Amino acid sequence: MMSAVSWSAYGAAQLLPRLIGRRTRGPLFLPNCKAPAGTPALDVCPETGRARLSYRRAEEISEENTRLLANSLASPEDIEDLDGWTLHRLRHSALTHDAEGGTSTPMLLARSRHASVRFLERYARPGVD
Repeated sequence: MMSAVSWSAYGAAQLLPRLIGRRTRGPLFLPNCKAPAGTPALDVCPETGRARLSYRRAEEISEENTRLLANSLASPEDIEDLDGWTLHRLRHSALTHDAEGGTSTPMLLARSRHASVRFLERYARPGVD
């Protein structure tokens, strides 16, 4: 059994509810245009018909649009010099949140696509009770 998890240090977790909203399936990061014919079904939002963004483009958008969220004490004038939250950091937050919510270790391993609990611990950040 996994011990209690501390994930409040991950400010990116504040962003997850905003991104997900009421979505229960389909890609999270979508462009403004419809998916071209032949796009694999898993890469198409079932509600909007839009295709998944490339990881590179989603990463750019995420980092650009979270600069002030990630640096709450910074002023908007400094935005160009700031780093935002990466998708990798969101991955850490999501897995940690799942672990804190009681998701089993085998399920966390499946979601993270890691074969080793040792690597999963980097994401799930097991804490001390």
